[in-house]
Amino acid sequence: MMTPQDFNKAFTSMMGKMPTEFTAMNDMFKAQAEMGERMSKIVLSAAEQSADISSKWAKESLSKMTAMTKAQKDPADYTKVVTDFASSSAESAAEHMGAFAEVAKKVQMETVELMLAAGKDIQEEATAAMKKATAEVTDTAKKAAKTA
Repeated sequence: MMTPQDFNKAFTSMMGKMPTEFTAMNDMFKAQAEMGERMSKIVLSAAEQSADISSKWAKESLSKMTAMTKAQKDPADYTKVVTDFASSSAESAAEHMGAFAEVAKKVQMETVELMLAAGKDIQEEATAAMKKATAEVTDTAKKAAKTA
């Protein structure tokens, strides 16, 4: 009767003969964590700025509404108050939307800079890793050729 081949032993033996170094993996995790930290800094800064803009806009809107709540002598004055409020609200909206756009523009620029820097770092690391791996494989092949 045939006995099945023990693939576990063969795989373990094969992996034992392969040079394995985990520093590259550790470096990758470290770089990923650092990039996540930098990206979080960008996002949290943008969120803080957006919250400040929203708060300022709400305060301005509430202060403008105070004029609308006052009793007017003439019914036509109510129309003027509402029209003034609508006009000032439209101006305020344009101003604050512009501020939001500036925050978004800043986030976009910082993100692109971060990605370009990360891409450059990854390319340099990959080149170095490939050179090292090539040298190790070449050395292992030479050693194997000498023992054969």
